[in-house]
Amino acid sequence: MSSFKQFQQEKVRQIELALNNHLPGSHIEPKRLHDAMRYSTLNGGKRIRAMLVYATGHVLELPSSILDSVACSIELIHAYSLIHDDLPSMDDDNLRRGKPSCHKAFDEATAILAGDALLTLAFNALAKADCSAAQKVNCIQLLSQASGSRGMVGGQAIDLANEGQAVSIADIENMHLHKTGALICACITLVVGLKFQPTDAQYIRLKHYAECVGLAFQVQDDILDETSSTEALGKTQGKDKQAEKSTYPALLGLKASKQLTEDLYIDAIEQLSSFDEHADYLRDIAQFSISRLA
Repeated sequence: MSSFKQFQQEKVRQIELALNNHLPGSHIEPKRLHDAMRYSTLNGGKRIRAMLVYATGHVLELPSSILDSVACSIELIHAYSLIHDDLPSMDDDNLRRGKPSCHKAFDEATAILAGDALLTLAFNALAKADCSAAQKVNCIQLLSQASGSRGMVGGQAIDLANEGQAVSIADIENMHLHKTGALICACITLVVGLKFQPTDAQYIRLKHYAECVGLAFQVQDDILDETSSTEALGKTQGKDKQAEKSTYPALLGLKASKQLTEDLYIDAIEQLSSFDEHADYLRDIAQFSISRLA
């Protein structure tokens, strides 16, 4: 087994345990709401965001107690976003990670409330982090911006507004840098911000790395929506085309889109050139982001 595969399996177990501890138990009232929260958060997934947190922490030699809180906060935000993304008023998808979406497994109102609850629980996780008050405030500020109207939520709004419209490559890049890239970038900046200032060279390089990986991850998502299957993806294949969404393959074609992922990967790796072998997991994650099949 490769070193990265071992790292991946270890960190998936670590984040699953940490999330299980943060989430309210199913025996606690309101039980149906807590069931929905656990169903949507603990139902698998690549945990790429948590891995980025842990891999960055490995570079900076930060303790797991801090990294668990940061990874949980971001995974909880991600879980909430997927619940709302699947709603009939959004992307209207009945499948998520190979299982019925939250609003299908429960009901639409419960799904909305589960998403709301996971969003607020994310900041509770940061408030309990094993770090200084100033570090907590910085993390909360960064995550709220990355997940709000100037980040992920804003990107979703742009995505919905773009449906059926003729848009440019610059428009698509702007949308994805917000919708997907902002939260992925936060996986890095929340951790690096525990040790460095935004003006420090290490912070700048790792943030640039994160921006490249975030965009490459989304371009690969666009490619897989056209080339993969519902079974492999765990969600309905071809939804982007059906909804007339603007995607990289739609504007550039598959060949040019694949080349773009390679270019972004090269740029990401270049940002790690000044770091030693402790950054190898970050290098592996960049490769994984563009080579994954689901």
